[in-house]
Amino acid sequence: MKVVQLRIKNFRGIESAELKFDGHALLLGGNNVGKSTICEALDLVLGPDRLSRFPPIEEWDFYNGKYLEPPAAEGEDPKPVEMRIEVLLIELSPEVEKRCAKNLEFWHVAEKRVLDEGEVKAAIPGIAIPCLRLETLGQYDPEEDEFSARTYYTHSPDAIDGEKQEVQRHIKRLFGFLYLRALRTGSRALSLERGSLLDILLRLQKVRTGLWEQAIARLKQLDIEKDAIELEPVLTAIEDKLSNYVSTTKPGRKTKLFITQLTREHLRKTMSFFLALRDDQEAVPFQQAGTGTLNTLVLALLSFIAELKPDCVIFAMEEPEIAVQPHTQRRIAEYLLNHTTQTFVTSHSPYVIERFTANNTYLLTRVAGMPLQATCVVDATGLKENDYKRYVRRGLAECMLGQGVILVEGVTESHALTALARRMEEQDATLNPLDLAGVTVFDAESDGQIPKFATFFQALGIKTFGFYDFKKRTTVEKAKFTSSLDVDEEHPYKGFESLIANEVPASRIRAFLQELLDNGLDTTQYKVPATIPTDDAAIQKLCIALLSSAKGAGWAMRLLEGSKANDLPATAVGFLNKVYGYFHPPNPKPSAPTQNNTP
Repeated sequence: MKVVQLRIKNFRGIESAELKFDGHALLLGGNNVGKSTICEALDLVLGPDRLSRFPPIEEWDFYNGKYLEPPAAEGEDPKPVEMRIEVLLIELSPEVEKRCAKNLEFWHVAEKRVLDEGEVKAAIPGIAIPCLRLETLGQYDPEEDEFSARTYYTHSPDAIDGEKQEVQRHIKRLFGFLYLRALRTGSRALSLERGSLLDILLRLQKVRTGLWEQAIARLKQLDIEKDAIELEPVLTAIEDKLSNYVSTTKPGRKTKLFITQLTREHLRKTMSFFLALRDDQEAVPFQQAGTGTLNTLVLALLSFIAELKPDCVIFAMEEPEIAVQPHTQRRIAEYLLNHTTQTFVTSHSPYVIERFTANNTYLLTRVAGMPLQATCVVDATGLKENDYKRYVRRGLAECMLGQGVILVEGVTESHALTALARRMEEQDATLNPLDLAGVTVFDAESDGQIPKFATFFQALGIKTFGFYDFKKRTTVEKAKFTSSLDVDEEHPYKGFESLIANEVPASRIRAFLQELLDNGLDTTQYKVPATIPTDDAAIQKLCIALLSSAKGAGWAMRLLEGSKANDLPATAVGFLNKVYGYFHPPNPKPSAPTQNNTP
């Protein structure tokens, strides 16, 4: 079973949205763009227990907290605002098709739309498949002063007077929808509250126990008075006083102390799963385990549930990377992709992002006054799947989560510009550190690749800055750089090594070469003379040869890291200053007032 379409109106931070999905979905976007809201919306429609709460929704579940329209005219009552969420499901399980047969419609696979009633001839197997549309409607009832929310079949042919047929909870359980909220599910996952993972697990295995009745009976049988005989005269005195005002016919003692007055619902909330993690440790409440252990325990429960319903599990999971190691993050993502029919994941972790394909990665964007957009990365950027897979682990994933990308054509430039930025930030406290501003250096491996990746990042709404070597280019070739880069910096040298050799003082290069020799540099391998030349031109030539022969050694980076402010290459410094101009410090300190000493 899969969700292929989601429509949202007036729910939380989303005024309107129409989103289409094709299988698994990794949801990317800035904070408060709507990632969690999408998961919550799916839970309202597909989750069997969300609407059982009272109230099922509240004021701030409506867009901007607006649940009443002002009256059209003075004296009239305000009109309730409708909140609507619609989900379209395909690849239905046989049991869902059977139970919901009267409510089924047909989905045109190629055209990705629901067939109209007059298109019976188009309902050909293979071309059109059964689908099920569900919608949750929420609104405020002024007469009852309550909020209500119910889920209905969009197609309800048997409904009376045009009213839609309501979807019952036992039907929702067939959808297999599970929602793991970041930082929230763990606190109740292993409790026995209704809707907790442990409760779902017991229900799926059709476990029915007399746990609650037996527990309550045992608690009633606990005689705490015999362990506190000093209470006897106090209770007897209370009964004597009570008899003056309340007539009772029960013989003997009329009062008794019980250990608790908990009901079965209270017990569900207070009962806790205990866990022993070490040989020298007694079992403790699971909430006291580390956050990473807790999240892993939750995943174990989720995987257990998925194995019970292998053909019908839809997961929605917020930030599975929280408090777990990178290899565990990868395992979580791998499990979701291979053992669920569909998963919706929000994440800020490159280790999770790299596990999803470009076809399953959606960028969420929202502009004031416009509907929320979820654009598949492939459709938005044109980057081929093979390129995406190749570069996603080499920094593409981290760049996609940032605010800006510096695109360079080699590993030497990548290391050197990173080091240069650090030196500039150390020397000028007014600069906003690029790594904290969300700017990443990305090695495109060649100048020809820069426009392709710049176009990709631009489509994701990320600022792009290019720094590359001089080369004779046609007007058309140069236009590719100019159109795809916010800052297009073609430096005047035919290689970055030449830039370093010509713009870093020879005295600094000479000192650096001596450092390498003192640290045991193999002069034979790198053809460096045992005695450093005194001629500046010879130093420049030697610097170019050395940096070119070992691009991955990080020597350009080390050269700049040890340089003073006036030794740094002016062209690269000028380029980075343009980048800094896009990212000002978040809370700049007000400058001190100037003193006017004029008499």
